[in-house]
Amino acid sequence: MNETINLLKNHKSIRKYKDQPIEPEKLKTIIECAQCASTSSFIQAYTIINVVDMDNRKNIAHLAGDQSYVEKCPLFLIFCADLNRSKNSCEINDRTMAEVNTETFILATVDASLAAQNALIAAESLGLGGVYIGGIRNNPGEICNILNISSGVYPVFGMCIGYPCVNPDKKERLPQDVIFKTDEYNINGDASLIKKYDAHISDYYEKRTKGKRVDTWTNQVSGLMSKPQRPHMKDFLDKQGFKFK
Repeated sequence: MNETINLLKNHKSIRKYKDQPIEPEKLKTIIECAQCASTSSFIQAYTIINVVDMDNRKNIAHLAGDQSYVEKCPLFLIFCADLNRSKNSCEINDRTMAEVNTETFILATVDASLAAQNALIAAESLGLGGVYIGGIRNNPGEICNILNISSGVYPVFGMCIGYPCVNPDKKERLPQDVIFKTDEYNINGDASLIKKYDAHISDYYEKRTKGKRVDTWTNQVSGLMSKPQRPHMKDFLDKQGFKFK
């Protein structure tokens, strides 16, 4: 197996970091790699904000659910879906941009996500580790106010990056036959595979916490997905100029 495959297969979320700054050349490389990600129709509909101001970091950490590593990590990036630049491009060429709709919302969100994954993979290849912070969507309006994010732009998620001071066990993913299908979508046989996976994940948590956590994958997912998730997002996105039509 080559180095790239090994790197991808050994991904772990890292939430604790050494008190060691990230070298400027490494940051530049991470952003360059983010920019090399695939992008829909060459639109490049994203902006990355490096949050350096520690007061802003502290406020964002609180708004994201009191996640202390947002404040403490050496590098904290926020990846935004950005259609404001597309509007400016239309104005430069004496055109009126069509109203942002569901498709362009998806386009910008996917662009930002692809750039972010490239950034994280690049960081890991440089000996760094990181974790995504979806909690910034808990209070997206306040995040926009702090970072002066304009209409046509919204923060998709944050990302903490730094030199790891922990090496957690890798969390196994679903069996491949559950997520990879041929010719059609079907769930035949998934139930038995997921049952075995539940047992495996239960084992993982028991060993990792020395018996303090008893949980399964389906219990974790159902506990989350049986409750409405961030119902404020539709109104927030509407205020930011994203219309679902």
